[in-house]
Amino acid sequence: MKLRVAAAAAGAMAAVLLAGAPANAQAKPYDHQDPAKSGCWNAAKVVRTADIKSRIDGKVGTIKLWWSSRCKTNWVEIRTASSATGTISVYAQDGRYDQFRFKAGNKGRHWGNMISANNMCAWGGASIQWNGGRGGQNGAGTTSKACK
Repeated sequence: MKLRVAAAAAGAMAAVLLAGAPANAQAKPYDHQDPAKSGCWNAAKVVRTADIKSRIDGKVGTIKLWWSSRCKTNWVEIRTASSATGTISVYAQDGRYDQFRFKAGNKGRHWGNMISANNMCAWGGASIQWNGGRGGQNGAGTTSKACK
């Protein structure tokens, strides 16, 4: 009998907690997933492009903001020197974001994970460095906002 009362009390507490949860706390199905592995890349296009610039070396790469019409997601792809390491970020207007750290290699082509951004603006950024970032060997770039 005590076990049934405890189970009923636990169930009631869970119902109260769930009822009080905000509606926007629900997880988005593609957030933080790889666009290539998920198949979202197959129905995607570049919506914004910007340069990755170094104070000393000028343009050191390109950053692209992608949009998947099928998955309703955005992500960032960069192209830079094969020796570069860094961080790729994508941001949604509602405050969600994803950051992806990449290592040298892959012929300088890297992409981050996705953020769902249907009916809102999104933008991307990247920061890179090579040779440990010494002597100004670093760069950054940010796309303008794209609203879908």
